[in-house]
Amino acid sequence: MRSTLHPFGKLLLVGSFVASAFGLSACTDTMHSGEKPLRKPNIIFILADDAGYGDFTITGQKRFTTPNIDRLGNEGLRFTQFYAGSTVCAPSRSALLTGLHTGHTPIRGNREIKPEGQEPLPDTVLTLAEMMKDAGYVTGAFGKWGLGYPDSEGDPLNQGFDQFYGYNCQRIAHRYYPTHLWDNDRRVDLPGNADGGRSTYSHDLIQERALRFIETHRDTSFFLFLPYTIPHVELIVPEDSIIERFRNQIPESAPFVGKDYQSGQFDPGGYASQSTPRAAYAAMMTRLDLYVGQILDQLADLGLDRNTIVLFSSDNGPNLTGGGSDPEFFDSNGPFRGYKRDLYEGGIRAPLLVRWPASIASGRVTDHVAAFWDLMPTMAEMVGARPSSTDGISFLPTLLNTGKQPVHAHLYWEFHEQNGKQAVRKGKWKAVRLNVVDDRDAPLELYDLETDPQEKYDVASRNPDIVREMAGIMKASHTDSDVFSTLNRAD
Repeated sequence: MRSTLHPFGKLLLVGSFVASAFGLSACTDTMHSGEKPLRKPNIIFILADDAGYGDFTITGQKRFTTPNIDRLGNEGLRFTQFYAGSTVCAPSRSALLTGLHTGHTPIRGNREIKPEGQEPLPDTVLTLAEMMKDAGYVTGAFGKWGLGYPDSEGDPLNQGFDQFYGYNCQRIAHRYYPTHLWDNDRRVDLPGNADGGRSTYSHDLIQERALRFIETHRDTSFFLFLPYTIPHVELIVPEDSIIERFRNQIPESAPFVGKDYQSGQFDPGGYASQSTPRAAYAAMMTRLDLYVGQILDQLADLGLDRNTIVLFSSDNGPNLTGGGSDPEFFDSNGPFRGYKRDLYEGGIRAPLLVRWPASIASGRVTDHVAAFWDLMPTMAEMVGARPSSTDGISFLPTLLNTGKQPVHAHLYWEFHEQNGKQAVRKGKWKAVRLNVVDDRDAPLELYDLETDPQEKYDVASRNPDIVREMAGIMKASHTDSDVFSTLNRAD
């Protein structure tokens, strides 16, 4: 079945291994009628915003279905032990785009720059988009940026993207009926949303432009970054048959009373009231799924399907507060402890689904441990590029199910809100340190993820040698001499 939005609107190994992988695909895959000859693969990375590990039917969701997103895993590869870059938006995206974990990546918090935007990525760091552009790709980003205010060195046009359309600022992205978006370096006002109006749903415009990008660049290799804001906190969709269906199916919680769209009182950082927040959340996730379906349909129509890699993930765990969110009802964090702003598994464990019909067999599942900072070296190996210094390890051998897969000695995170937090994953062990601002040597919690994936039982007292090792990793991984500090939030 084709995916539509009707009835609710508009839509570091490079060389012989890569060559042999593509050569094998070209020789052994039968071309489907109307499909283009294989070249360097197109790459589409779709990023949900605040969607938890359990927010998809392929990972256990029962309250609504996500058949198009599920296709990516069912027709490709699903990672069960994949991690976001951070537990909030900007640093997670920074880790994704720089290939550096939060002890090294330049953006480590949601620091806001008035009047519009966030702390910019410096132009001294190589981004994923710049790497892809250097490899001959056309690059586009459509959705939420949050890594540099307009015309700053962190502006997406200054970080390797040929085209950008969407929200520059995370705070303005709190609203789905904003007064304006950005088209490259041009502010695009949305008159129907002025003075509290709700005429233009931002993501329908963003989706339309993303589909146009694919159509325009069908004859060349492209890298498309789709950081949708759905289902980030404001729970609102156009009134349509989808939300009405969920209103009739889902038992409701109390209405959420927020800051509504009113003439002269528009607050870009607030969230609208919602009488049926659970139904709205399910409808938003359904809409996101339909967007993904439209992407897959267009790839098939253009003959780009088999040699386009589509990756899907989320930037952090589900939001526990604000906007009427109810992740406990939806079991959004799946079997894991914690939510957004936690460094427990529920705050950073993310889905990763990868579909590449020309080279990845369908229906595979892997427990390979990987994280956002692995994407840069993986894509470099895919396209024959060379990344700069990275904390990542290519997982292309896992994707292609060939060759020996290198593994991480450990993974590291730090979080600069809520008095500071650190976490390390090393093999089966997971260490978490809280209240780092008050005490850089605060006691560590230690969990055995092999026997206790829900992190219920702190076994630090029984494993002092492991605790000392994890504390040493934390100290070595944080390269900045500044103490942790609480940053302005705009995520």
